[in-house]
Amino acid sequence: MQRLQTTLGLVAAMLLAGQADAAAADPASTGPVLFRPASPGPIQADYPLFAGERQRMTALVEAARRAGIDVPVPRDPGGGSTHEQHKRNYMAIHGAGLLYRVTGDAAYADYARRLLLEYAKLYPTLGPHPAASGDSPGRLFWQSLNDSVWLVYAVQGYDAIRDTLSDEDRRTIDEQVFRPMAALLSEGQPQVFELIHNHATWACAAVGMTGYVLRDNELVARALNGLDKSGRTGFLRQVEQLFSSDGYYTEGPYYQRYALLPFVVFAQAIEANEPARKIFAYRDGVLLEAIRSTVQLTQGGHFFPLNDALLDKSLKTDELYQAIAIGYAATRDPAFLSVAQWQGRTTLTPEGLLVARDLAEGKAQPFPFASRLFRDGPAGDRGGVAVLRAGPGERDQTLVVKNSAQGMGHGHFDKLGWMLYDDGAAVVTDYGAARFLNVESKDGGRYLKENQSWARQTVAHNTLVVNETSHFDGQWKVGEKTAPRQLFFSADGPTRVSTAEVEGAYPGVRFRRSLAQVEIDGLASPVVVDLLRVQGSQPARYDRPLHYAGHITEVGFPLQSNPAERPVLGSANGYQHLWVDATGTPQTGNATLTWLNGERFYTYRLLPAAGTQVILAESGANDPHFNLRREPVLIERLENATDATFVAVLEPHGRYDPAAETVTDSSSRIAALRHIRAADADLVALELLDGRTVTLAIADDTDAAKAHRAELDGQPLEWSGHVGRFDGPAAEEGPQALAVRPQP
Repeated sequence: MQRLQTTLGLVAAMLLAGQADAAAADPASTGPVLFRPASPGPIQADYPLFAGERQRMTALVEAARRAGIDVPVPRDPGGGSTHEQHKRNYMAIHGAGLLYRVTGDAAYADYARRLLLEYAKLYPTLGPHPAASGDSPGRLFWQSLNDSVWLVYAVQGYDAIRDTLSDEDRRTIDEQVFRPMAALLSEGQPQVFELIHNHATWACAAVGMTGYVLRDNELVARALNGLDKSGRTGFLRQVEQLFSSDGYYTEGPYYQRYALLPFVVFAQAIEANEPARKIFAYRDGVLLEAIRSTVQLTQGGHFFPLNDALLDKSLKTDELYQAIAIGYAATRDPAFLSVAQWQGRTTLTPEGLLVARDLAEGKAQPFPFASRLFRDGPAGDRGGVAVLRAGPGERDQTLVVKNSAQGMGHGHFDKLGWMLYDDGAAVVTDYGAARFLNVESKDGGRYLKENQSWARQTVAHNTLVVNETSHFDGQWKVGEKTAPRQLFFSADGPTRVSTAEVEGAYPGVRFRRSLAQVEIDGLASPVVVDLLRVQGSQPARYDRPLHYAGHITEVGFPLQSNPAERPVLGSANGYQHLWVDATGTPQTGNATLTWLNGERFYTYRLLPAAGTQVILAESGANDPHFNLRREPVLIERLENATDATFVAVLEPHGRYDPAAETVTDSSSRIAALRHIRAADADLVALELLDGRTVTLAIADDTDAAKAHRAELDGQPLEWSGHVGRFDGPAAEEGPQALAVRPQP
């Protein structure tokens, strides 16, 4: 392995303690100001993560240098050639600056200089982007958000080489690129800059970091506290309003990943230049907690696809490479090292060097994935996301329940919805967003119209639909006013439970849902019990969809199939995108559907009310441009109902071994599912084939001290608190009362 140079760059220029402080304190200085690193010691040849990052960055920048300077007049939306070239350019400016600081090779600084001088010629000539589609156009890109991203990256590269420039070049780049960009993104677009939203976070970070580099206190103050400096908007207000104290970001994990980068890199710049602010301790260290929460909100490294999310986005992304390195440098938490190890990447910065060194020295510890409730809202009172884990591993079952607030404009209409991962795969699925990011042929890489007509609609999720309409009538600003109430959460023991309630998603309708992850001796994976109670003010059609991944192997009830023609289920609110493959009217004893996903079987068992219809459907109808994935869904439909109770259990079982060509336990090991309504509780009993019975008693009240009593087959059941569990043919073993786990 090539030994990293130690004469210049990070060791000679960036790792010298105090250099950044000295530069920031002296307005006449031109040295780097965005970072205040602490030296991790000499660079060694056996830090493979850092060496690999240097090689990767060298390849990227050298390829850009060979291609020549190309700063085109903008014309394309996302995914177009000019869009992609300006993206390549900001990455090249950023990378060249870092390589200059690592190697001391002046050729990198000169390349960044020449590229920025070309932007100094182009930028003053630009008006609003010709492909803009909203009220916030960029100059280099179709939306100003992308201009903010360009500035966040480019100003870091510029900071690294600015002290190498002549006074004339420095003045030209300052005044014709960075200062006018900062002006456009702040006072030029107050409708974005003054938002409490990720677009504004990127803009504030871009403007504030530019302010530090240009030694412009006005830009810094504007970024921190808003255009009028009152603190009603700006970066600090965003930290206060967009995260709960659990580190949950209100737009959901996918956008938490995206917004995290400007939050942490700007925070790092603030720490370097104004350490007295103690930004990483601000609001009890919520930014560091947000890094941890971002990792927790993944399975197998991929983000839970809540709201407008793309399914393939994982921790292997530049936002998280930087966040993990910055988080580790700030905390020395060894769990961050195991994340970096999984990523296989770090950053070409002092923080990345620290990660690489300590990882090479064996200091990593496993990241503590655990069951947790992530409360939503600044005060933690706007519902939350309940994550119930059977174990910390990538293949351990994870149940995700979305009881959170709307999530602003990127939110979906799926209150009290859920998804399930088991055996390393998504089993009960969420569609995420209808978008092909930066694929020009798919509407320029923007969100597709099917994102509104399908992906956001309630029927595209695993929750209650009333009269074939979506929650809050599909109006996100209405939905933003009402959040579910998280009534109960317990992650202790073999029975983990979430209960939440929402009122206002439909006029006159209140519904409550308990989802339990239940471990049973002898079963390889927990079963999931779903109890959904609906109270309505007038008769309505109730649908409970279940979107699943896999191939049907067995249907327990007769079906009327549509083999020749596929009727469409409805005309609006997502129903127009569903082909109906078959329908059936199951009875209590046969209401099962079994499918194979990967190497494991899953049986979904219902307790249908009289007259309940089951619809087997698939997405893709009314989709002439093939924008939607074809995915199956089971819909349990109850007509003309006011109050209703839906009960189901999902059971993983068996194994299909394609190598050995063997199949084991392909049939359910549950013989029957029963539901009894007691005076103040619901009893859900699972009768196993081996004669055992596992009963959950779920009280209406969530008071942990309140005692409850019910009967099942003449046997008394007594418990305290919201949930009791009883194992055995009778109640001889006694209840296992559950309590709410205190949240940090």
